[in-house]
Amino acid sequence: MTPVPEDVGLICGYHFSPVDPADDESNGSVGTPIEADAAAAWLAAADALDEDSPSPGLLWLHFNLAHNSSVRWLEAHAGLPDAFFESLRGGLNSTRLERVDDVLLAVVNDLQFDFAFEASDTATLLICLDRRLIVTGRRKPLRSIDQLRRAVRSGEPSRSSADLLAQLLRHQADMLVDLVRQITTRVDDIEDRFLAGRLDHKRARLGAMRRLLVRLQRLLLPEPAALFRLLQHPPTWMDERDTQDLRDATEEFSVVLHDMAALQERVKLLQEEVAARINEETSRSLFVLTIVTVLALPINIIAGLLGMNVGGIPLAENGHGFWIVVSLILGLTAVAALITLIRRHGDDS
Repeated sequence: MTPVPEDVGLICGYHFSPVDPADDESNGSVGTPIEADAAAAWLAAADALDEDSPSPGLLWLHFNLAHNSSVRWLEAHAGLPDAFFESLRGGLNSTRLERVDDVLLAVVNDLQFDFAFEASDTATLLICLDRRLIVTGRRKPLRSIDQLRRAVRSGEPSRSSADLLAQLLRHQADMLVDLVRQITTRVDDIEDRFLAGRLDHKRARLGAMRRLLVRLQRLLLPEPAALFRLLQHPPTWMDERDTQDLRDATEEFSVVLHDMAALQERVKLLQEEVAARINEETSRSLFVLTIVTVLALPINIIAGLLGMNVGGIPLAENGHGFWIVVSLILGLTAVAALITLIRRHGDDS
């Protein structure tokens, strides 16, 4: 009976055949799926090779770090630096990219697979790569890395671990472009409704979108800056083509972040316009209420005075007393309305 492979939290694994470094026209090789046991054997054989041995190719392993056995398997077989496991214990919350000896360690943020335009729907991806191995891990399903998985599964070639990282950055940029496009469509709809005078409950939607853009900028903005710093002094195994690919992907990512900043500013201005419109409508309502209160003030005062059950009430025996009081009320009301309108006109000017 064939033994069932142990579940170690490996989501996917691909082996890419070696590519001639002198072939500048080659786009790399297509990935071949590999299981955990075969990956462990490949890693053991690769560690036994010396520097003069032919390249064994590239291995990409993508893990579910929420699985209990994934970290143990990586400790036993992958030979990753201690900084990788320290990042796991540190909570995977801050974006960073650092070089540990000749290994690159990155913690990047990404949108969750079931993203629903909420600021909390983001999670982190841990990446560790060297010349022949790239390990990625996440605790929650993420969009960009899943797009990379589909691309590799459908035959997208890869030339090196740096090339695979550049592809991931491009998928992340594409995902952000799609997000900016969707938010722009929503903002256009809110703006059209605002100009048509139908505010509804769009202030809450604007606030949610602005919080999302602010959070994404805060999480993603350090990523291109860290990559540009790294590319000033790349690892020895990264050739000029890899460096240029990473630089191009980082520039594309920076452009998307700039678009997000512009969209955030637009949402902010629209929020201010909505707030100004609401304040104007509130002021208008308060003004109408003030007018009504002022106009009702004389009649309330006079009615209160004449309604007192005491002697000496003026005009009580006068046959024209009612009309005299009505005339007095109308006159006082007209004077109060005139004073209110004059003050209102002075405030507006």
